[in-house]
Order: sequence, then C-alpha cells, then structure tokens
Amino acid sequence: YSFLTAQRDDMLHARHKLDQVIAEMDKIMASRFETAYAQLSAAFDSSFTRLFGGGSAALCLTEPTDLLETGVEIRVNPPGKKVTNYNLLSGGEKALIGIALMFAMLEVRPTPFCVMDEVDAALDEANISRFTDYLAAKSSDSQFVMITHRQTTMESAAVLWGVAMEEEGVSKVVSVRLDNIEDRTA
Repeated sequence: YSFLTAQRDDMLHARHKLDQVIAEMDKIMASRFETAYAQLSAAFDSSFTRLFGGGSAALCLTEPTDLLETGVEIRVNPPGKKVTNYNLLSGGEKALIGIALMFAMLEVRPTPFCVMDEVDAALDEANISRFTDYLAAKSSDSQFVMITHRQTTMESAAVLWGVAMEEEGVSKVVSVRLDNIEDRTA
C-alpha cells in the first residue's frame, strides 16, 4: 500500500508540474501570437494599400478572447468598392490579396529567398505593374524566384531562366542577365 501510494503521489506531482509547464507554454504562445498578429495585420494593410493603389485591409480574429483557438479572417476594401463578401471579388483581386498577405509575411519575417509559381497569372497589366514594382522594392531583402508566362513580369526580372525541349526527352536550360543589358544601351 505504501509503495503504491508513493507511486500515485509521484504521478500526481508530475501531472501537476506538467500542467504548470503547459499553462506557461500556452501563455508564451498566446503572447507571441498576439505580437505577430499585430505586426502582420499592420504590414498587410500597408502592402494591400500599395498593391491596390489605395483601399484598406485588416486581419480579424474570430475568437479574440481565446488566442490559442482563434481563426483569422481577411477583410478588404479595394479602392472604389464596398465589399460585403470576399467571394464577390474577381480572381485577379483575390490573387492580389494573397500576394499582399505574402508580402506582409515577408515584411514581418523576411526569408533569404521566395519561390512563386505563376502568382501573376490572374492579374491584369495595371496590377502586374504594381506587383513588379513592389517585388523590385522587396528584392533587396529577399531573392525572388518567379515562375511566370507573363511578359510584363519577365521584363522586370534581373535574370531569366528558360527551359526548352529541343528534342524528345532532352531539356535545355537557357539564361539571360537582363540587368547587364540596360547598362550597355545607356
């Protein structure tokens, strides 16, 4: 009986210690989430405004009182529109919102490089121009590898890489440095 009682007490003590550790971790995670959320929300509004040429955007918590269980909603107001439902936006506007959120994340937590696969496919020429201008401004912080078929996006690149299949099953890689071409013509 004494042995089993000691074992039970030891287990209850260990459980109490684990509960304390979990509560402390929850507190730290909630604090870090709150800080990151505030930074990301501000950066998202800024990148959205720049990419859309106006308007406003916000990230909103679905359960602001429970930061560990909350969801995050995106609310946007493009310039000249009153949006009541995200699904009413065009495909290009939805893509640009995603790009604005990605740039906001890179603002809060920069990475050495970022790979994007045809994120500009749904954008019109005016939005591509704002997107490539923003991309150029951010290129001093991160290196961007962009997969695209859009000529306007390619024209803003410093280096182009192309893959061609000259014969069945054999790929050939071609590269061109565009940043050097401009220097020679000036």
